[in-house]
Amino acid sequence: MNQAEIRKLIPALRCVVQPKYRKFGNPKGPEGRLLMLRKTVTSLVKNERIELNYHRADEARGYAERLIGDAIRYGDRHRETMEMASYWLEEKQLVHKLFKVLVPRFTDSKESYTRLHKAPIIYPGRAHERAVLELKDNPLPPVVPQKTASHNWLHNILLEEARREYNANKQEEHNE
Repeated sequence: MNQAEIRKLIPALRCVVQPKYRKFGNPKGPEGRLLMLRKTVTSLVKNERIELNYHRADEARGYAERLIGDAIRYGDRHRETMEMASYWLEEKQLVHKLFKVLVPRFTDSKESYTRLHKAPIIYPGRAHERAVLELKDNPLPPVVPQKTASHNWLHNILLEEARREYNANKQEEHNE
């Protein structure tokens, strides 16, 4: 098999995975780290929005993207996908949520399935970065409010007209 054929076998992640070293560990070693990531992915699927440390959220995002991507690609009849879902989701009812709720929601999606927002650092408080990791199209209110068009608001119209009048007066003075 050449490189192009192997790449077709592995589904591509729809989010950027940083190649840098993650700055979190676990006293139990790599096994404890995986247990921590399993809890994070389980919590994300269960609650659809979680707040945690940035580095942990960034790494868990890749695993959640891969889990949802494989569930969409192979479905619930694929043995390896079911094993992966039962490994990453500690609660068995979440496996049903993955295939019955999340797969239909993201089937036609062309973008990543998750969003990662940096949370503000509360001062005085924790020195490490916080983040909000969420599944897209969740029923919760948006983290970042949508921008409303404000150019038709009365004070903006008045300020724009005053600016035009000022520039017109300045142009007349300059021409004289």
